[in-house]
Amino acid sequence: MNQASSKGPADAAQDRLARYAKQVRFAAVGEEGQLRLGRSSALIVGCGALGSVTANTLARAGVGRLRIVDRDFVELDNLQRQVLYTEADVGEPKAVVACQKIAAINGQVTCEPVVTDVDFTNIESLIESCDVVLDGTDNFETRFLINDACVKQGVPWVYGGCLGAEGQTMTIRPGKTACLHCLMLDGPPPPGTSATCDSAGILASIINVIASIQSLEAIKLLSGNAEATSDQLQVFDLWGNRHQPIALAGLRERVDCPTCQQRQFPWLSGDLAGHTAVLCGRNAVQLSFPARPPLDLARLAEQLSPLGRVVRNPFLLRFEVDSFTITLFPDSRAIINGTEDVALAKRLYAQYIGA
Repeated sequence: MNQASSKGPADAAQDRLARYAKQVRFAAVGEEGQLRLGRSSALIVGCGALGSVTANTLARAGVGRLRIVDRDFVELDNLQRQVLYTEADVGEPKAVVACQKIAAINGQVTCEPVVTDVDFTNIESLIESCDVVLDGTDNFETRFLINDACVKQGVPWVYGGCLGAEGQTMTIRPGKTACLHCLMLDGPPPPGTSATCDSAGILASIINVIASIQSLEAIKLLSGNAEATSDQLQVFDLWGNRHQPIALAGLRERVDCPTCQQRQFPWLSGDLAGHTAVLCGRNAVQLSFPARPPLDLARLAEQLSPLGRVVRNPFLLRFEVDSFTITLFPDSRAIINGTEDVALAKRLYAQYIGA
């Protein structure tokens, strides 16, 4: 019998731990924490900038199972900040490519790619069997949906967002800390009221900072060190050399949060979800958001003018960019001409209008 075949379970566990030797030597993790990581599962919602960094970090840390969900494909301008992708990946689905790269990074990690648009019909099944959820999304509607689902199921999640050289992150432990709705009682900011990555730009450095904190918070949770997670909203401005931690202790109780105190889940129920329709014969998709406040077309015209051709009158705004025309109406309805792909239409809306 050769040496390899004579190894028992204890030897196999030691072999598994060997690649993480430096991490195991960190006392708060240790062998037990590392073994916990290997038995744990994480859901990464969105594998663009934040998601690709967190996926890469958690795979190298030895998190046993990653489920990566993304509706999008790799584009050339992603490569400036989305670390799992190369020029050869342009045009391929992000979730699939990410799992291929992770398989090459760490064969001990099981990676499940899911190419889909996350909405109220599938979020709970995506979270099922996962121990933590990491936010790699580009819009607040999906974040509030994640918040609803995680609070309902009692699954911790880590919010993250970046713009320009600024970013913020927050760890939500349902029943123990404030949730996203506690922090933003009025709900998501209305579309068009804040800049997007396309209008304000983004630097890769802030992505790496925020995603690294998100990853470490997940590692704390998964290794049995939940009490070491942050109870603050961490806000960074790298260009301005500022870091502002905002205390959230007691916020959940003070605001009587509709989500985590009153157990109301309107995003999860679909009450606040948008509606989509492919317009037959027009190569266009209509997106409507009946629960949202009216759009400020004048403000949007100012925001979009540097990015493409804008025509506006009191009734609508028409924005032409690349091969697409996005027509916006005051009631938040939009018609995206140039595609019948609903996921692409949603991405374009989030990319240029926000939400």
